[in-house]
Amino acid sequence: MTAPASDARAAAHGLANAVEEALAEATPSRYRDETKPPEFGPTPPVPQPGRPPMSQRATDASALMLAGSALTVAVGGAATGILWASGNADPVVVGLIAGAPPALLLALTRVLRHAKETAEAMPVEHHHHYTGPVHQDQRHSSTRGVWARTNNH
Repeated sequence: MTAPASDARAAAHGLANAVEEALAEATPSRYRDETKPPEFGPTPPVPQPGRPPMSQRATDASALMLAGSALTVAVGGAATGILWASGNADPVVVGLIAGAPPALLLALTRVLRHAKETAEAMPVEHHHHYTGPVHQDQRHSSTRGVWARTNNH
């Protein structure tokens, strides 16, 4: 019985040696450049960790969304505390307590935005003041016929 075990062991060693030789002959699939980059020069900018670069408007909107999400967490925590203290967890009550403040805030935001857009879209009021005699044309105009001809008289 020792002969088959030694044959299996020899075959396993032979297979392991063949794998090691194949790995030793393999070419690397990647290369890391270890040279130190220059201190200054025409190197393109590299994105830094953290928030990506954005316009001022996008930054303001992002901060507003983060503040709104913090407010939503505060409202949800308060609603949870009230329900836990009262011992009632009716789904309708949960929806009203948790959903009413954000819905009211969204509705007010829309109303204010539309009011601002309406105010900006209104035409500018111009006043023209003229001095001197006013001439009004008292002629009557009529257009008749298949081939339109306008007569002013």
